[in-house]
Amino acid sequence: MTLNPYVPIVGLLILGALFALFSVSIAPIVGPKRYNRAKLEAYECGIEPAPQPIGGGRFPVKFYLTAMLFIVFDIETIFLYPWAVNFEALGLFGFVEMVLFIVTVFIAYTYVWRRGGLNWD
Repeated sequence: MTLNPYVPIVGLLILGALFALFSVSIAPIVGPKRYNRAKLEAYECGIEPAPQPIGGGRFPVKFYLTAMLFIVFDIETIFLYPWAVNFEALGLFGFVEMVLFIVTVFIAYTYVWRRGGLNWD
């Protein structure tokens, strides 16, 4: 009798979900309950939290630009892994296509750099 190859994966997922549920449900019961003013405030890397207007404040556009740049370069990395795995099978065509892809991303990177998108001032 052979087991389905997905049984260990499903078992591991179930075990992980049970552990997470157990940890979240037991923590309030066995955890310390010594609340003070410092523990009830928001933590901002050791800096005193700045007062926020009611309804939340507006984030500068710089945060969104940084997030979009991260996504662009993260996607580039995602495309590099399968290419590296099949490099020999793709041959010269795959090499030329990846060089063109990297050059295109590099042009985008230099454009953002020259426009000051990487400065955090």
